[in-house]
Amino acid sequence: MYLKQLKFNNFKNYEEAEIQFSPRINCFIGKNGAGKTNVLDAIYYLSFCKSYFNPIDTQNIRHQADFFAIHGEYIRQKNALDKVSCVMKRNENKLFKLNEKKYDRLADHIGILPLVMISPYDRDLINNGSDVRRKYMDGVISQFDHAYLNNLLDYNKALLQRNALLKIFVDKHYFDSIALEIWDLKLVQLGHILVEKRKNFVNEFIPIFQHYFSLISGGNESVKLIYLSSLNESNMSDLLKENLAKDKAQRYTSVGAHKDDLEFLIDDYPIKKYGSQGQQKSYVIAIKLAQFEFMRKLKNFKPILLLDDIFDKLDNQRVGQLIRLVSEENFGQVFITDTQKERIEALFDATQLDHRLFEVVQGNVKEIGNERV
Repeated sequence: MYLKQLKFNNFKNYEEAEIQFSPRINCFIGKNGAGKTNVLDAIYYLSFCKSYFNPIDTQNIRHQADFFAIHGEYIRQKNALDKVSCVMKRNENKLFKLNEKKYDRLADHIGILPLVMISPYDRDLINNGSDVRRKYMDGVISQFDHAYLNNLLDYNKALLQRNALLKIFVDKHYFDSIALEIWDLKLVQLGHILVEKRKNFVNEFIPIFQHYFSLISGGNESVKLIYLSSLNESNMSDLLKENLAKDKAQRYTSVGAHKDDLEFLIDDYPIKKYGSQGQQKSYVIAIKLAQFEFMRKLKNFKPILLLDDIFDKLDNQRVGQLIRLVSEENFGQVFITDTQKERIEALFDATQLDHRLFEVVQGNVKEIGNERV
């Protein structure tokens, strides 16, 4: 699968753009703030129905414009052409179509155009709270398991209803155990399903992640991922009962699958505290490359890979190894952004890889290199 053509209007700092891509490697160079990342974000939109960076759709509309539109043409299985479009108008619902057919639920599109994004913001996986790592797990699993996505959405709805009840009980000075029990049963049923799926995913994911970290780092450090869940040791029904007084006092549900986490270790120590910037960057890149490989095996075709400004904080050896990795047969179409034209040219001149090179200047894109054949 690959993206053949991308068109967009009034998206972020672009008035309009139309770009034809190589099915292998496409590089965008330009200064910070020129709009390189916005091209990658437009591609991300077509896979996930949202921005990688800003979840508020209207804030992705160019200043003083009334809408944005993104259109992509994909070559998928058996060389069939698929057209995907996203249109967002101010004060209207987002419109998303596949081959001119409108989606009733955006969730139904997730997983059709699998994609992996690697960005400097991925350091949030290490440095931010458990919700970031949990959402990452959920996002990966949801791309290949729609039943999981539906269960997750239902769990979050039940959680919202339970939390609303807890607030009402405090505000109105009464308690209705039967009303609460309806949502407790939902959370128990769905929570254990989610945890079991997450457990299975992490167990399969760990060796792939360790393999890619070893390739990037040269095998000098050992890394681990540990899935943390209160449901590993206890039944959720018991946990909800044991923590009811606490939940009533705090006015929200303090235990359950929505509190799960991933622990990131390097040489058996938390990488957040003991990892260097280079080690942390290698860690999250290895996680994302493992995600790519995991999905490739499940889908039986290659997802699109976006590499946004990831070369800073990596030494030349790791940069070179990363480029060699993504140029192998396991990887398909790759998009890369960088501020240094000379670095990109040197990397690809040294490896003789097929690629197209584009320059971005103040929201304008032009091709400055021909695809190698």
